[in-house]
Amino acid sequence: MRKNVLNVMVMMLFVLVASTTVSKAQMVIDKIDLSIFPAAEKGYKKMVIEVPHSENDKNKKIEFSVGKWMEVDGCNTFNLAGTFEKKDLQGWGYDYYVFKTNGNVASTMMACPDKAKRNLFVSAQPETVRYNGRMPIVIYIPEGYEAQFKIFTTDGDTYRAAEVREKKK
Repeated sequence: MRKNVLNVMVMMLFVLVASTTVSKAQMVIDKIDLSIFPAAEKGYKKMVIEVPHSENDKNKKIEFSVGKWMEVDGCNTFNLAGTFEKKDLQGWGYDYYVFKTNGNVASTMMACPDKAKRNLFVSAQPETVRYNGRMPIVIYIPEGYEAQFKIFTTDGDTYRAAEVREKKK
């Protein structure tokens, strides 16, 4: 009996951890019909970021970046060369993004022979946009790359900058 209770508790903990992990992943795309967006060009794929709508959308921003996982050294900073181009979906009033890259990666050049190699998501400069829980963000990226995003939230407070007063001579 005691062993069964322990097994049930372990299983419940596993289900809780699994459901929390999956909740961060996007599961269903259903805000608008994505067929209105152009098909991905050869060598590209269409990615979609969809976030839930809330009354606090105005207090949030989304930062998204494109990159790939790479094995790199243990101490340098790495950046993917590439840019986002914002395009208008003619006739619909929606925007979408196309990420272009030549695949080159820049890095600092510090020597670190004693540091172990690491697996790192090497990305280009991120794009930051206003949060809109009513509309998806559509991004076209080259095959072999992936898009990641972060959601930034503020408490809504606004602060005033201080004026610098120069002494008159």
